[in-house]
Amino acid sequence: MSVTYWCERAWLPGGVAESVLVEVEGGRIAAIGHGEPGAAQRLAGLTVPGLANAHSHAFHRALRGATQTGAGDFWTWRTQMYEVAARLDPDTYLDLARAVYAEMALAGVTTVGEFHYLHHAPGGRPYQDPNVMGHALIQAARDAGLRVALLDTCYLTGGIGTPLSGAQERFGDGDAERWAARAEDLAAAYEGQPDVEIGAAIHSVRAVPPEQMATVAEFSHRHAAPLHAHVSEQRAENAACAERYAATPVEVLHEHGALGPRSTAVHATHLTDVDVELLGHSRTYVCMCPTTERDLADGIGPARALADRGARITLGSDSHAVIDLFEEARAVELDERLASERRGHWRAADLLAAATCDGQASLGFPDAGELVPGAWADLVSVRLDSVRTAGAGDLEAVVFAATAADVHSVVSGGRRVVAEGRHVLGDVGSMLAEAIGRVR
Repeated sequence: MSVTYWCERAWLPGGVAESVLVEVEGGRIAAIGHGEPGAAQRLAGLTVPGLANAHSHAFHRALRGATQTGAGDFWTWRTQMYEVAARLDPDTYLDLARAVYAEMALAGVTTVGEFHYLHHAPGGRPYQDPNVMGHALIQAARDAGLRVALLDTCYLTGGIGTPLSGAQERFGDGDAERWAARAEDLAAAYEGQPDVEIGAAIHSVRAVPPEQMATVAEFSHRHAAPLHAHVSEQRAENAACAERYAATPVEVLHEHGALGPRSTAVHATHLTDVDVELLGHSRTYVCMCPTTERDLADGIGPARALADRGARITLGSDSHAVIDLFEEARAVELDERLASERRGHWRAADLLAAATCDGQASLGFPDAGELVPGAWADLVSVRLDSVRTAGAGDLEAVVFAATAADVHSVVSGGRRVVAEGRHVLGDVGSMLAEAIGRVR
């Protein structure tokens, strides 16, 4: 089936162009031209490629608004997160994730990287199908119209030298070999399915002993799949790592083969100069999650220094305090201004590339994130006449003024999933309220 869209304006590799015709066949862009709309479906405003949410924990969405009372830090927030994790089962997780991914689609996201570690039943007992929770996440993404990189996460210890306890027991497989056996079964189930990428994740140096990391990295190498890891999100993590291993988390990952052009370091907030050089020299992606990092009082990571050394920046909404990739993108620049007391570290096009082509590539979809023939047909149209964007110009309006509420149309893999600001599944707010109510 072929369909043609006429974009009032579109961000192409050469810049913003007017009156762009995009012909779509079989989920891919077949051709791009210029001309009058004719019988084509019209897309007002500025159309950009599909956004990639490179770091998601779907069940954390249930915490929005519930963790904002009182004081505390990351560690007190984590206690509340475990309480939600303890209540989920495959059915409630499917419903919650479907609603969360639909919220992402409304915000222009067409690919999600799900950092998935809620594997087993309470007490760590495997379900009859040990991957049933992963299957639920993949089904949820498909229902919402998203591609998904399921980053199956190895999570073995509750802290450095500390066993899993409480809700954490649901995360663990015992050791990396048993994790790999389960992950291999999951990868086999989706082999050859182009909308699903089964990747791997080392949760953190807190949760995976160094001697277990090589097994996880080998899975990534064998499948040419993404490998992600939480890195230096908290100063306490760095201190514990230095005390036990006489090294930083980045150095530990480097020593055990976990950095490289398919790898992503998530957060990378508290880095040494050596860490920055290792990440840049290895061409590792770095996923910044500014709305979560500020919500949890993590700190501001050195995004500009990392990019200058060769690391490629991507974006994620992580705990989903907000799901708005435009907000994540501009926060990279705005946070840098706060830290440096200077403006103008990133061009709007660079920030949008982090949200599109670089994020898509980091999740194993290098053929997405650009409006070019042969790429996935992901078209996200943003209003330029809202109270936020009216009078502003093109990319700057989208990156520095627009919000998720300004997305009015989303075509994901050739499928129209959002039209006039509404998702094909219906009222996403009601879906979220019902799903969250069942687990909180």
